[in-house]
Amino acid sequence: MTAFDLLSEPIRKYIRDQRWESLRKIQEASIPRILGTDNNYVIISKTASGKTEAAFLPILSKVNFKEKGVKVLYISPLIALINDQFLRVEKLCEYLDVKVTKWHGEASKAQKDHLIKNPEGIVLITPESLEAMFVNRPQNIHHLFSSLEYIVIDEIHSFLGSERGLHLKSLLSRLQQVNSSRFSVVGLSATVSDVNQYAELKDYLGNSENTTILRDTTPKPINALFKYFPGSVEELPLDLLKDLYIRTRDSKILVFPNARGRVEEVAVKLKKISERVGGHQNYFSHHSSVDKEVREYVEFFAKSAKMENFCISCTSTLELGIDIGNVDEVVQIDATHSIASLIQRVGRSGRREGKSSNLYLYSTDRWSLLQSIACWLLYSEQYIEPIQIIKKPYDVLVHQILSIVKGSSGLYLNELLAKIAANSTFNHITEDEVKEIIVHLQEIDFLEKLGHEYIIGVEGEIVVNHKDFYSMFHTPTFFKVSSQGVKIGELPLSPQIKEDENIFLSAKIWKIKYVDYEMNKIEVVPAHDGKKPIFLSDGADTAHRIREKMLEVLFSNVQYEFLDKEGQLILDDMRTEFSVFSVNNFELQRPLMSSNDNLELFSFSGSKINKSIGFIYDYLGVEYQYFDHQSSFTFKQNTEIDSVHAIISFSLSDSQINDVFRKHLELNPKLINVSKWGAYLPLKFQIEILKKIEYDFEGCFSFLRNLRLVENN
Repeated sequence: MTAFDLLSEPIRKYIRDQRWESLRKIQEASIPRILGTDNNYVIISKTASGKTEAAFLPILSKVNFKEKGVKVLYISPLIALINDQFLRVEKLCEYLDVKVTKWHGEASKAQKDHLIKNPEGIVLITPESLEAMFVNRPQNIHHLFSSLEYIVIDEIHSFLGSERGLHLKSLLSRLQQVNSSRFSVVGLSATVSDVNQYAELKDYLGNSENTTILRDTTPKPINALFKYFPGSVEELPLDLLKDLYIRTRDSKILVFPNARGRVEEVAVKLKKISERVGGHQNYFSHHSSVDKEVREYVEFFAKSAKMENFCISCTSTLELGIDIGNVDEVVQIDATHSIASLIQRVGRSGRREGKSSNLYLYSTDRWSLLQSIACWLLYSEQYIEPIQIIKKPYDVLVHQILSIVKGSSGLYLNELLAKIAANSTFNHITEDEVKEIIVHLQEIDFLEKLGHEYIIGVEGEIVVNHKDFYSMFHTPTFFKVSSQGVKIGELPLSPQIKEDENIFLSAKIWKIKYVDYEMNKIEVVPAHDGKKPIFLSDGADTAHRIREKMLEVLFSNVQYEFLDKEGQLILDDMRTEFSVFSVNNFELQRPLMSSNDNLELFSFSGSKINKSIGFIYDYLGVEYQYFDHQSSFTFKQNTEIDSVHAIISFSLSDSQINDVFRKHLELNPKLINVSKWGAYLPLKFQIEILKKIEYDFEGCFSFLRNLRLVENN
């Protein structure tokens, strides 16, 4: 019996009416398994390969929707993705007369009210809307979801290794606690390809023994071309924009720069060029700061544009699986920080069966070019960054304690502890640690003891009743930059922001004179000392393996066919520059450039390891400048070479590291703002959160133990 024959007749009729010639490979694999067992499944397949149907075709054939209650819960990371998938799922469910309801902040209240009166069918929701229901309408959780049979998590990779993902894991555990029987979970992803990540995936779904990974390994042809145009931090070079215009004028294109400001620059300047030469006007920007209605119009236009060409300059808002129709080509400006992101972006083009994906990449900086090459080669090797394992998410625990208490009419300590102990998200946090956090929340008036029961305290009410409570999203702390009373712009707080450093801002170079952590202000003066400005990263972390691959590329003789002539010349120049080093072990050896002016260590390490190395140099009192994009540490003139080598044999105990962090946090409490809920923890837990999010001391000391610095000949 074929997979098609196993499906219910209404679903078979839907497939016939859609004139599908056959089922996709991943659908053939998923249908008999989901129909035949109650296991959890993770369906991994390239973008536009029919993953959504691979889950819903068998689920809709299997579940009895005549029984009372919501039977299937679809969880998405984006409201826009819910709105997009709603149309697909609703069309499919019409053949079964199954009700489909959107539940998020922008969804119809009438539809929500109807669902509460008649719990049925399928609900599409975000983790934040689910959290809001737990807090404000806990009775609806039981009323709607106590007889769930399936939860489908779309773009599951976007949750892994993050606070938001841990938040969702906690919500899944809490849903299971109110459910009459065990529900099954089906995760969908286009980017998890490393078998080493499967264990983390299975653990995330909370039932490793009964979780199966289904993966379609069919390769998709990809055409790639990399071009190099030297530019500056301030603006893109005109020659690049002219070349990009030629690429975009007769095609349907998505352009991915790496910052919102550059997104707007691309959209505005391409439109101006088009106006001058009489081209089309369909140049748009799309990012989270753009008005929602404008974003939706752009998505609608792209999806409806059968004959018209368009160019959308966007951030990661169009990286996930929102269907905007057929895209001819994806353009990336400068290197992505992760392979996972590159996979998602490349997959936005060539979505039709049998079509190739097309990637066109511009680099404006030689280090960005090197990183782009490394990312592309690792992508071709099917490498994806490892999932970060957070065993003790103290900040997520704070949020969930407040949520649990708010959703009750009061809880005894043993009841609260039992609910947390039953939640697999917090398995590694001890009961004593939970008690310590509860006591602290009481001390800061987030919790209050009424008799023997805990309720939300006065300060806690302010936080819990705010609309921002439902999410784990963190807004970076921005500092206003001024010079003699004149505002220059804003910068996000980062360890790179230090007094006496030079920075780029508003097309000029400035020297930082003073940082006011209380008022979020930075005072600067024009820089005239010739000191190299620090290149401020956007906060994204680059994996250690990517940097290691960059080193391999530098010491290789391969001429890459995807690289244009100018790019190959730049790479050859870099290879010549580094040929003075005898590096042949890319795991253990790193170049140390010695000249009359300074010493420069190229660590070719991941961002978090580099931050940890910088932490050690600070501890040792060695002055340096750190440039994340080139993974280098530049030391002041006359620095003893032994001081640079000192990190190799140096180690710090946890207590020594914690003492430094304690001093930093006491001086500037806003450092913990890298975590939205970390500020409400006792100081010792704040230290652990800060170390985990920003640094990798374990990886750093492991790297340094074997490190051999190779000086230039």
